[in-house]
Amino acid sequence: MTISLRKRPVGALVTAAALALASLAGTAAWTATPASASGRAAAATDTALASASADASSSPGNPASALTLPRPTGPYATGRDTLFLTDHGRADPWVPAAGPRRLLVSLHYPARPGSGGDPAPYMPEAEARLMLAQRGLDDPEWPGLVAAARTHSRTAARPAPGRFPLVLLSPGFGTPRATLTGLAEELASRGYVVATADHAYESTGTELPDGRVLTCAACDEVDAQPDEAGRRKVLAAVATGRAADFSFLLDRLTGPRPAWRHARTIDARRVGMAGHSIGGNAAASTMAADRRVDAGVNMDGMFFDPVTARGLDRRPFLMLGTDPGHAPGAGDTSWDEGWDRLDGFKRWLTVRDSGHFTFTDTPAIGEQLGIVDPDAPLSAARSTTITRAYVTAFFDRSLRGRPARLLDGPAPAHPEVLFQRP
Repeated sequence: MTISLRKRPVGALVTAAALALASLAGTAAWTATPASASGRAAAATDTALASASADASSSPGNPASALTLPRPTGPYATGRDTLFLTDHGRADPWVPAAGPRRLLVSLHYPARPGSGGDPAPYMPEAEARLMLAQRGLDDPEWPGLVAAARTHSRTAARPAPGRFPLVLLSPGFGTPRATLTGLAEELASRGYVVATADHAYESTGTELPDGRVLTCAACDEVDAQPDEAGRRKVLAAVATGRAADFSFLLDRLTGPRPAWRHARTIDARRVGMAGHSIGGNAAASTMAADRRVDAGVNMDGMFFDPVTARGLDRRPFLMLGTDPGHAPGAGDTSWDEGWDRLDGFKRWLTVRDSGHFTFTDTPAIGEQLGIVDPDAPLSAARSTTITRAYVTAFFDRSLRGRPARLLDGPAPAHPEVLFQRP
């Protein structure tokens, strides 16, 4: 992927050949070789989101220049905790000398209104600096701005009463877990507990509680491969390794001695998983390996680890991707093969004018920094609205048994979303 930037102050227009805030520039080029990496219509929902963002960024204590995520739209306030977990049963697959496998996990959950402390931080500045530098975005002010982006979840918030379905989230390869915060907050506001994992040595930067920062050894392993077949093999190992990570995480969240203080709020009988890019592949890999995961979503990820030939035991799965890149018969044939193997309720949706990072926080953060991807003109408001609407509808149907008419066919409110029926 080639990134071409014109340096201007924050708020000015920066045109890039590809918007690369949320994935390794070098990795995205070949991860999406067939399709993956490569808005104008604004509905009333978009206006509401924009107004909410403007209100948040201009509120007391938040300078007008502060970045902010779109406000969640559900009825619940949201809280956030962080867990640092060690799987003593496995050595780290990328740096065995580092010892056992480690996970940093953000937990977003429905909270009691008015409880908790300050808004949870978006990401450490060290992580933001490494992420931006890898993408060639080197404005010295940007790491601090991205790190300080305003979220809508409170630290130390008391959980709302009741038990809620659990959704696991996995980010793209080379991407910090923070880039799925907007989706996590939306799902939490809709009555889900959401666990988003950073997988050690698979992000440009992961800051541990002691201040050490782990960089992307897995990315180095991919880069060291002599050919496409070697790179695909390593990325398949990323997906299956994440499946092991999430099985361990489920043990620690729902087992007899849970690691999270509010684990009683989780209904372990209702578990879903979604991921972006390689994280979407990991959703299918986790379902194949762990029967506890009841439903999955792949957001624009190639199936480097193919959907198992036996299917997913009739469990529901949603494929949500770019158009035309992930349309039937397009370059990423792993979606055609995966679709044929999925044996439960399934939907294959593609989004016009979208890009590989449409389904993350990248459009919202990028627009506020003045970054535009001419190959993915879908606005941040539409990107946010579409991702939230369809992922939430899918989990409402799959984990709660609620009607989800949005999944029945094209909707006038979302003309960009195409239903594929190969």
